Amino acid sequence: MSDPINVALRLALYLDLMLLFGLAVFGLYSFRGKERVSGTLLHFGSLLPGTAVIGMLLSIAAFVVMTKNMSGASDWAELRTHMEMMLYETEVGYSWVTRMISLAVVIFAGSQNRRWPTGSLWLATIAGSIALATIPWTGHGAMDEGALRFWHFAADILHLLAAGGWIGALAAFGLMLSIRGANSEQLVRVLSRALKGFETAGAFIVGTIIVTGVANYLFIVGPTVIEVVTSTYGILLLVKILLFVGMIGLATLNRFYLSPSLERSVVAGDFSLAATALRKSVVIESTCAVVIVCLVAWLGTLSPSIEMAQG
Repeated sequence: MSDPINVALRLALYLDLMLLFGLAVFGLYSFRGKERVSGTLLHFGSLLPGTAVIGMLLSIAAFVVMTKNMSGASDWAELRTHMEMMLYETEVGYSWVTRMISLAVVIFAGSQNRRWPTGSLWLATIAGSIALATIPWTGHGAMDEGALRFWHFAADILHLLAAGGWIGALAAFGLMLSIRGANSEQLVRVLSRALKGFETAGAFIVGTIIVTGVANYLFIVGPTVIEVVTSTYGILLLVKILLFVGMIGLATLNRFYLSPSLERSVVAGDFSLAATALRKSVVIESTCAVVIVCLVAWLGTLSPSIEMAQG
């Protein structure tokens, strides 16, 4: 049975690092010039360092809990010895150190946003992607060997980066829509352009998630469906897929209804109606995304092969 604390920490860490990468990369492909300066549209100078600090704290907590679960240590002295061994002698420890260094770089990048807006977002995006890419080292791919291990990790990392790009975009739209005076002409113009720009990025994101999702399924379960459907892993995976399909439906609605509606609002000068519709869509889509990440965090602690063998 999965450890609830471990699942909760994995969930929080997934969300935090996805948001970190997603917000930074959103600032690059959606904003232009001075729009990337912290406080103009999004407060990158506080959002990125704040999210990175939370990521550091969650990483420390997750590392302690994971080591305790693996070692069974009953006191701090024993746990500390195992933590040092994990940190200095295992790939999990190396990936953890890499994540902490990457998050420190994000904090530095965020602090330089006002004087170096585009460069700081590039640096935060690269460092954030590295931090997010360290998560798979505690997942199913770590159990593979050789070429299979490499490709499994590659699929996991691409899957997380694509999902992070989507979640970060939802968070960015939500934050902009929550700005006081969110129906103003300037903001709606930026929202319209950003939503249109996200259509291209969104198509790439959805394609990447589907391809890497299928690859991960084959890596973890293999070319079988019937045996896994009745397991806890299979049920959670099915729910995740259904929610993902729902998110694609909402994204399609945005593409063919909300985006043109925002463009017409800009032309007509009526910004309230389109902004309200977009706000509702973002809330629903974000809720689905959070539930999906919850399922991903839970799925990462399960072993479908053991469940099928027991069944």
